Amino acid sequence: MIERVREEHPAMSMEKLCDLMGVSRSWYYERPSGTKKLKKDVALRDAIERIVLEFSGYGYRRVTAALRREGWSVNHKRVLRIMRHESLLCQLERRFKVTTDSAHSFRRYTNLIKGIEINDLDQVWVADITYIRLPTTFCYLAAIVDAYSRKCVGWHLSRFIDTRLTLRALEMALAARRPAAGLIHHSDQGVQYASSEYVLRLKETGALISMSSVGNPYENAKAESFFRNLKMEEVYLKDYRDFEEAKENIGGFIEEVYNENRLHSSLGYLPPVEFEALHVLKGRG
Repeated sequence: MIERVREEHPAMSMEKLCDLMGVSRSWYYERPSGTKKLKKDVALRDAIERIVLEFSGYGYRRVTAALRREGWSVNHKRVLRIMRHESLLCQLERRFKVTTDSAHSFRRYTNLIKGIEINDLDQVWVADITYIRLPTTFCYLAAIVDAYSRKCVGWHLSRFIDTRLTLRALEMALAARRPAAGLIHHSDQGVQYASSEYVLRLKETGALISMSSVGNPYENAKAESFFRNLKMEEVYLKDYRDFEEAKENIGGFIEEVYNENRLHSSLGYLPPVEFEALHVLKGRG
């Protein structure tokens, strides 16, 4: 409020402005600015998620203790409030920020991948959304991962979390892979994946639609694992100045590091691109 009055009356002295607003000049100069406070709030929420990702069994009291060891001055009530709001209290129910809105009227689909053996490329794609921290706000990353090779076959970063976000990641994957009919596309029940536009695009390609149950990210563990690696090995090591820098760095990590060079224990310590090439060679042999 006080900043708005300053903008509307730039000629007004600070003494008169503070008198008008009923505050002292010392309060005005000592208080944190809106931007500074917003940056600190975003950083705290991000630090909490990073701790929960690294130590999945931590409750809010251990998270508070870990934050204090890192130099944060924060009490457990505030940490509890943030963790409850971000669904970080229980790892089984954890979501990355509020990226899953399953309170919608669209059709929900059965989980088709539970218990099946995945042994081929483009047999199952797993899709999910996470958030990426910027200085004063968040942007959102949609990704599609081949469940067999762990390669990220499609992704898109946007300032907005909507169906266009997931559709652009899907279009990237379809253009790159051109999968045959029968591919299983697995995601959560979020509105971005259940929307008429997204479902229609999947049906046009002959894909089978699969969804995990609400509040159980372990049913989409491979997508969760991809995001965890991305955050621990790229996002948390950088302080992106803006959206463009985040997009450039994240894109470089996905395409050049994660897909082409990162060794995956589940692939016999091969990167996804090399694993796929060997799989194709074995199929021809």
